[in-house]
Amino acid sequence: MSKKTGSLSINSENIFPIIKKWLYSDHDIFVREMISNGCDAITKLEKLEAMGEYTFPEDYKKRIQVIVNPEEKTLKFIDSGLGMTADEVEEYITQIAFSGAIDFVEKYKDKTTNDEIIGHFGLGFYSAFMVADEVHIDTLSYQKDAKPVHWECDGGTEYTMEEGTRTEVGTEITLFLNEDCLEFANEYRMREVIEKYCSFMPVQIFLSKANAEQEYETIDESELREDDVVVEHIHEDAKTEEKENENGEKETVEVSPARERVKINKRPVSLSDTNPLWTKHPNDCTAEEYKDFYRKVFQDYREPLFWIHLNMDYPFNLKGILYFPKINTEYDSIEGTIKLYNNQVFIADNIKEVIPEFLMLLKGVIDCPDLPLNVSRSALQNDGTVKKISDYITKKVADKLTGMCKTDRESYEKYWDDISPFIKYGCIKDSKFSEKMNDYILYKDLDGKYQKLEDLLKAAEDAKAAAENGADETVEGEVAEGEAAEESADETVEGEVVEGEAAEESADETVDETVDEDADEEKEPEKTTIYYVTDEVQQSQYINMFRESGLNAVILKHNIDAPFISHIEQINEKVKFERIDADVTDTVKEEADEESLKEISDTLTEVFRKALGKEKLDVKVEKLKNANISSMITLSEENRRMQEMMKMYNMYGMDPSMFGGEETLVLNANNKLVQYVAANKDSDKIPMICGQLYDLAMIAHKPLQPEEMTKFISRSNEILMLLAQ
Repeated sequence: MSKKTGSLSINSENIFPIIKKWLYSDHDIFVREMISNGCDAITKLEKLEAMGEYTFPEDYKKRIQVIVNPEEKTLKFIDSGLGMTADEVEEYITQIAFSGAIDFVEKYKDKTTNDEIIGHFGLGFYSAFMVADEVHIDTLSYQKDAKPVHWECDGGTEYTMEEGTRTEVGTEITLFLNEDCLEFANEYRMREVIEKYCSFMPVQIFLSKANAEQEYETIDESELREDDVVVEHIHEDAKTEEKENENGEKETVEVSPARERVKINKRPVSLSDTNPLWTKHPNDCTAEEYKDFYRKVFQDYREPLFWIHLNMDYPFNLKGILYFPKINTEYDSIEGTIKLYNNQVFIADNIKEVIPEFLMLLKGVIDCPDLPLNVSRSALQNDGTVKKISDYITKKVADKLTGMCKTDRESYEKYWDDISPFIKYGCIKDSKFSEKMNDYILYKDLDGKYQKLEDLLKAAEDAKAAAENGADETVEGEVAEGEAAEESADETVEGEVVEGEAAEESADETVDETVDEDADEEKEPEKTTIYYVTDEVQQSQYINMFRESGLNAVILKHNIDAPFISHIEQINEKVKFERIDADVTDTVKEEADEESLKEISDTLTEVFRKALGKEKLDVKVEKLKNANISSMITLSEENRRMQEMMKMYNMYGMDPSMFGGEETLVLNANNKLVQYVAANKDSDKIPMICGQLYDLAMIAHKPLQPEEMTKFISRSNEILMLLAQ
């Protein structure tokens, strides 16, 4: 064919600047486009061979070669695919396969790099001009009597095409790199990019450096393959050692036989695993293979807890493996990576339109040929298939987890502490997932036992019933005592009865009005309180009180637990979660005379406010069953959650009291030290004792601030000095 020149049919000279600056978010993605095109060409040739329209030569090798040449500043992509005729080059290369190029340029010339939209317009080949000033194509079609074609373009809109010199069916594309992109002529940089995008391509990919010195390896002659280039035959004599036999006599023993070995040109190693684990049937995969794949892909030395193998052919094609990773502590990042593939070609990480948001905490791969290779986020948002894929993945994860809980509860409990953040986050973010998982959420109690919500509610109701029965018995005892003492109390009682009769009429009216008002109001459902702990060490004093009173609590110490319990309360109006230091429960208190308790409360409130310099300090006095406890801090559940929300949104400058007050200092009227403060309020020691009691209560509630801790240590030393005198 004669040499031909022409203009690219793109109707605009602005296409290349747009390709270079706006069309792709990552410059290195051109490697994926080049290799993908080569892979497609090989796949098409295989189909033609299967249909009987082409016969592979005996030495045919299905492969893609990438050759870097730092000296000449070039990069080559060579495939053994079906190649192109001159007419096909004209059609596929010189006439860019999209309509309305001018509209396209207008629409995207000011576009940021948020969307990768090349694939929708058949522009994959032109991504080469992101990094190259000039591109050459040498191709030979599989078609009978086809002539080789050479095409070149210098990055403008002009090209030349003439008969080429290629002798093998396939295509070779040469990129003459621009000065800003010479990194891609570096062998190690190219290896990194190929492994990023093409690690699992269905075709072998070989990377080499032009003019590199030949490397060699030595193998046994029996391992020799037809395509190996033998450099030297090597005979190795048998190796012997002198050893003692059973009789103590020395004899020469052969430890390795003679063998024939060969020195060969080092075999190239493919950078692509053409049959990744997710393409196999789950029944054909071993646990060790799943673990090896996890380590290889995610570079995580810790073994995953377990995995879910997705394998679906209808109504869409989807395969993949999702891993639940091990989290060492609550402070570990739980950000995962879900790699999305299209026919083993990497698309991107963590595309939230395809992967349910909560599953992005996991690690895994998903391969879905029904998705475009280059995805536009806006297109995905309106794609019905994408929504079905997302729903399917959610369902499979929920099915796996609920199935494990039903059939292998022991393993489920063993994994629970690690997988609960994923599950709880999923319940908050995805209502369908929440519906499936609600009955399979576990709560670990203070004894380390895992229970479902229904078990906790039943236990709480049983404890409440038992407490009420105990109270009834006490009342009956008090009635009996009252009857025994009735005689001596007659005069007082009669006096009270007379007063009662005098007031009865007006009281009846008030009661009637109250009853009428209550009847009009809709009763709120009675809630069952589930107590919880966020820090077993910090809250140990409260835990001990609970234990002594026969109460239990669940441990909720992960960051996700605060929003999660709010979620549970929203979907179950009969449940209320309360941290064990939110209030002093009746079960840990003794009954007390209200009048005398108020009197000591007024005294201690005044003393502590003055000693601590906190005029608004909320002080509460209770008679706790455990006399060894002197002071405690409580913070209402509502205030705590509000403070946590403020911290979450960095609202530290706001005054917590605007949300209903700060912590309450609870003093134990049964404690001797508290009694001493009440009885000796004018003593010089009182400010020191009050400060120490307050700080001790605060330490059991939350860590002290640095300046508070400094004062506490100094005061503790002072108290010890007084004891030593």
